[in-house]
Amino acid sequence: MTPRFARASLVALFVTLGLTAPAPAASAATATATATSCYGGAVTVRYGDVLDFGPYWTTSRCIDINMRVTGGTADYVNACVKFAKTGVCNRWTKVGRSWTTIATDVLDGTKFTVPNGVPLEGDDAVLQIAF
Repeated sequence: MTPRFARASLVALFVTLGLTAPAPAASAATATATATSCYGGAVTVRYGDVLDFGPYWTTSRCIDINMRVTGGTADYVNACVKFAKTGVCNRWTKVGRSWTTIATDVLDGTKFTVPNGVPLEGDDAVLQIAF
């Protein structure tokens, strides 16, 4: 039996039994492009560079506004979200090295800033904000 005949026989057997070959998997680039996460559009800022980070406008990527410390000597910072509509902070939240929600259920297109809370007293921090 030649390899070509063997392959044709195997295909005929699968068709007869109603079996199909699996579809090829999507490429990694396609999967990445279609599955942009909330954190995929995060902006990186340095604590102390400005009084308020932003202004930013929320997107459809996230329902919440999230923040984390990614570098520097500070283990955490205190953060809040100041919505342009009210001009006041929602609540102060301790933000460390993992993603922390600093505002929940925010409508798309909402304008906000993130004030630099209390001074870090010699420490510095690099942060990411996802919205």
